[in-house]
Amino acid sequence: MARHVEDVSEPSESDLEVSGHPKSWAAGVPGVLHSMEPAVAKMGAVRTAKTVMKMNQKDGFDCPSCAWPDPHHRKAFEFCENGAKAVTWEATPITVDSSFWAEHSVSDLRGRSEYWLGQQGRLTEPVYKPAGEDHYRPIPWSEAIDLLATKLNSLDSPDQAAFYTSGRTSNEAAFAYQLFVRGFGTNNLPDCSNMCHESSGWAMGETIGVGKATVNFEDYEQADLIIIMGQNPGTNHPRMLTELENCKKNGGHIVAINPLPEAGLRRYKNPQKVRGIIGRGTDLADQFLQIRLSGDMALMQAVSKRVLEAEDRNPGTVLDHDFLDRHCQGLDELREHLSHLREETVLEATGLTSAEIDELAARYIAADRVIVTWAMGITQQKKGVEAIKEIINLLLLRGNMGKRGAGASPIRGHSNVQGDRTMGIWEQMPDSFLDSLEREFSFSPPRAHGVDSVQMFEAMGQGKIKVFMALGGNLVSAVSDTGVACAAMEGTELTVQVSTKLNRSHTVTGTEALILPTMGRTEIDIQESGEQFVTVEDTVCAVHPSWGNVEPVSHQLLSETAIVCRIAHAVLGDKIGADWVGFEKDYDLIRDHISRVVPGCANYNERVRREGGFILAHGPRDTRTFPTATGKAMLTVNHLEYVERPAGTLILQTLRSHDQFNTTIYSHNDRYRGIKKGRDVVFVNATDLAELGLKDGDYADVHGVHDDGVPRVMRRCRLVEYPTSPGCVAAYYPEANVLVPLSLVAEGSNTPVSKAVLVRLEKVDAPVPAAAR
Repeated sequence: MARHVEDVSEPSESDLEVSGHPKSWAAGVPGVLHSMEPAVAKMGAVRTAKTVMKMNQKDGFDCPSCAWPDPHHRKAFEFCENGAKAVTWEATPITVDSSFWAEHSVSDLRGRSEYWLGQQGRLTEPVYKPAGEDHYRPIPWSEAIDLLATKLNSLDSPDQAAFYTSGRTSNEAAFAYQLFVRGFGTNNLPDCSNMCHESSGWAMGETIGVGKATVNFEDYEQADLIIIMGQNPGTNHPRMLTELENCKKNGGHIVAINPLPEAGLRRYKNPQKVRGIIGRGTDLADQFLQIRLSGDMALMQAVSKRVLEAEDRNPGTVLDHDFLDRHCQGLDELREHLSHLREETVLEATGLTSAEIDELAARYIAADRVIVTWAMGITQQKKGVEAIKEIINLLLLRGNMGKRGAGASPIRGHSNVQGDRTMGIWEQMPDSFLDSLEREFSFSPPRAHGVDSVQMFEAMGQGKIKVFMALGGNLVSAVSDTGVACAAMEGTELTVQVSTKLNRSHTVTGTEALILPTMGRTEIDIQESGEQFVTVEDTVCAVHPSWGNVEPVSHQLLSETAIVCRIAHAVLGDKIGADWVGFEKDYDLIRDHISRVVPGCANYNERVRREGGFILAHGPRDTRTFPTATGKAMLTVNHLEYVERPAGTLILQTLRSHDQFNTTIYSHNDRYRGIKKGRDVVFVNATDLAELGLKDGDYADVHGVHDDGVPRVMRRCRLVEYPTSPGCVAAYYPEANVLVPLSLVAEGSNTPVSKAVLVRLEKVDAPVPAAAR
């Protein structure tokens, strides 16, 4: 394979280009070009064909970029632009060689950008940073695993270690990982769900008993109305656009609710259809509600109130009384609560007009089958759990649960974040799951709840967690309060990262640090029993296999499953009844245990080998049965709260650029929003700029406005006039994470609040062009 890349072009502050106008449509021919050109350039034509043409195919691998489900009848090009970018990034033949670690200290790497780190190529050998040294150095696998095992077994308590999991981890690796961690003696299993859809799980678990989507893939094209809230499918899960197009083709309607007018919510040019190449494409949103940040809860309450008032005017014609009487409780309490909702409060909270809300309510009442779908724009609010409960209220009122073309649909952003949770990656798994583990593996799992991602950093800061291990991910960049998070991580004694490529978290280490390189999902996994496959679960509970199809970039690489099993064997030996050596040789052995431990996974090996895999049972979706404490779906009373904006402040949301997946930066461009060669920007409404005495093109420091007195500043950002909701601004994640206090979390779920943060802008001098220095 090729040597590591040293010279990566990094734009300076003065290189930033702003076109001035956001695009009004997504995908089309530019999407194809932007996906295939870098793939061919970085991987070559042969490796490109072997990867992207097998992505999301039944005999191929599952796309690592998101959890959008796959159709039964798949096209030859069953991938999107961001999926192709994700595979190009992971499957690159460029590798980091041994000399790299001598050339670059940890301090030097920490000064590099996330983009530069990711462009250096694939990691191929374990490396170790000893105490008191500033360089990683290559070491053998056996030495790396012995170092970790010795450290873990020397701790005073298993709770002094925490074990993080990324959503890209397969079901097999996740099941083995949680078994190892619980066999070690702790439930400290924070994961990426803590920072994205934890609010969905809490809200749906309390109201309908299952924290997963109540829809199937086919429901999207059968819906009469799809309400899209707090998400940007054109960038974050572009394949969803095809199903939105199918919904429109079948006569359905779409309402988009978002503070920013995103291209993927307006018009879609399907590159697999003539209309999408030479024609206008498909207009998606029939109504766009440009909501004020944190106003979603108020909007849902206002629509539900209008539904109830419509029923009062025409008794027996609006509500689904049969469904409500047989399957729900709490209607009278909800009706009483919403009767006191003041319209002026709703308009203040949402920034909308009564006419706009009336139109949405009329659309909802006219539709027989309604899907409400949402993502982190909803979950990452202080009242995110309550906002989702209000979504459930609205759906239940007209029986939009457990019937075709209708339901609740949180969209998971990681490809297997939902599967990891199913496999036991959670700090609060129920006793029933732990009981099954105990019977299957002849040990007593710990019962006390562990720490989530936010609690883990708090415990690190208090010196309570001394060892941190991450199975994938880039947690230091992903979590809020960057400065606090980095300081906490540096206070540990050992950090361990299982990774495919370099990222920021490798540069923020404990006293000692290990990086363990792993195979990617695209690569063929050969173990002693033969070629292996893994399984994943998508956002609609479908479980299917994933086969790598290109040779690994190095013979030294181990799969995630193999790494977990080797570590578990070294740490635990025969402490529990798990055949770690056998698990590594044959993943079928892991799946046999999954079939007996994980609910809904009986005969796992047989069912997952069927064409297309299988769909996990889901009571609310399949039979309108609700595994809540009362056995019924719960209509809930939630007290309205929204972010009030003191004079001189604005409400910030963080977001991704189009050339980005989570913390992975593919380029410094965001073509849908008109940004090139830079990321240090803040999108501001023209009215707000004028009121603050600022203008487009000015530069400002962005200061967090919080009660704790801790200064949080994002320095010298270019202000971009943009049609955001008045009073609201947006900036790129993860750069803006520095503005979000670790303590600012959603009530109930403890998810960092990155979608409603008070900030103020302080004008500073513009950067001096390099030629003028």
